[in-house]
Amino acid sequence: MAAPFFSTPFQPYVYQSNQDAVIPFQIFGGEAQVVQIMLKPQEKFIARPGSMCFMSGSIEMENVFIPENEVGVWQWFFGKAVTSVVFHNPGLSDGFVGIAAPSLARILPIDLAKFGGEILCQPDAFLCSVSDVKVSNTVDQRARNVMSSVEGFLRQKLTGQGLAFILAGGTVAQKVLEVGEVLAVDVSCIAALNNTVNVQIKYNGPVRRAVFGGDNLVTATLTGPGIVFIQSLPFRRFSQRIARAVTSPNMRDNPKFFVQIAIFFFLAYVVIVSSLILTDV
Repeated sequence: MAAPFFSTPFQPYVYQSNQDAVIPFQIFGGEAQVVQIMLKPQEKFIARPGSMCFMSGSIEMENVFIPENEVGVWQWFFGKAVTSVVFHNPGLSDGFVGIAAPSLARILPIDLAKFGGEILCQPDAFLCSVSDVKVSNTVDQRARNVMSSVEGFLRQKLTGQGLAFILAGGTVAQKVLEVGEVLAVDVSCIAALNNTVNVQIKYNGPVRRAVFGGDNLVTATLTGPGIVFIQSLPFRRFSQRIARAVTSPNMRDNPKFFVQIAIFFFLAYVVIVSSLILTDV
């Protein structure tokens, strides 16, 4: 039986929360945003290393290892940071800290209390957090969700009841999936989602597309209920297009490159055919 069709619209993500319950903050900027967090005396928050842009003179910062964030050799092996930066206001007056996105990304404030205390994000999505937020990297053990790259199966999981700030590239849309509602999304365009959303990975096309590359190669089929945050310009896609733009003109200006490639494939073809003929003889 086919899943029912729903017409719930895509909506821009708008943060709504009781301002008395969280530390005041302000997000400004366009494509590479900055979140300014206000700290009262003796208040503190946690951020990823290298994210500080500016801060008032009364703020102190310390690079520390946080055991509750479940970081260690596994994350370090895949190039993940094993420390976090703690910003603390020991003074008698209010202070502020500006945390900047490391790329052309937008900053999304996520109140985990409104998401059931847990949300799954793309790798390296976490930027900073206030109050009770635990960051961990999780591996999906289901075989159908294991992909050929680390980004495919290593995801960040945020748990707790505090306020977290995550990163998403381009325009960000929020989609509320009803029970049984199905949505197909390019894997790289998923910024975050509820743990109640069922995810199934599908490879589009034959295996040779996976070898030689291709756009929209892997699609995720999402089944509700739950909330999905979709980004229009993932950093991986953006960096690949920059690399192509930088590399392609050089190739066009060097015709000998294509001649060398043609000679290489011709020689490889001759070797393979010769080996087959000699084997038959």
